Amino acid sequence: MADLLIVQLEASQMDNYSYLIYCPETMQAAAVDPSMRPEVLIAEAERLGVKLTLLLNTHGHQDHIAGNPQILATGSVKLAAHPIDLATPDLPLAEGMKIPLGNSEIEVLFTPGHTPGSVVFKIGSSIITGDTLFVSRCGRADLPGSNVEDLYHSLQRLKKLPPETKVYPGHNYGPTPTSTIGWELENNDFLKCPELPSFIELRLG
Repeated sequence: MADLLIVQLEASQMDNYSYLIYCPETMQAAAVDPSMRPEVLIAEAERLGVKLTLLLNTHGHQDHIAGNPQILATGSVKLAAHPIDLATPDLPLAEGMKIPLGNSEIEVLFTPGHTPGSVVFKIGSSIITGDTLFVSRCGRADLPGSNVEDLYHSLQRLKKLPPETKVYPGHNYGPTPTSTIGWELENNDFLKCPELPSFIELRLG
């Protein structure tokens, strides 16, 4: 199975990241959260000579999905998202689903909390976390549809991934563009909360 490659792109004035995932053997590619500057992602796909076949959304907030129409207009691109957040995706995502891309696949982790339909994409030993986990921080839990208890449990799940797992967040909110689960366990106060009540106090206090 081929190792998929991940390109991180600055995608808005709100410090959003979008991502291009592609198979170097087949040159098939997936766009993730095109945000407000989908032209950046489209230009990178053209520069690399890859063909977009999938559009993946980590969740349904407008700052992540605003560029969806432009990506879908580039050709026969299928939209993949959790149906709780986006009502009619071509590929409704669910826990444990494996999305084929070229000679490899992307695994879906259902991580509600920031939104009810938030997902994380696992690509080999890397994860694209959307607004569930940032470098040194985590997503908000005080927005319509957010659930602080669900977010806590989703983060507990991510904590159990191997420490070398590379974290690609949905926003550039931390000291570095990416990190690892091991680094987060040592430096992220939200992951260091020993139990749910302390997490709720920190996240909503």
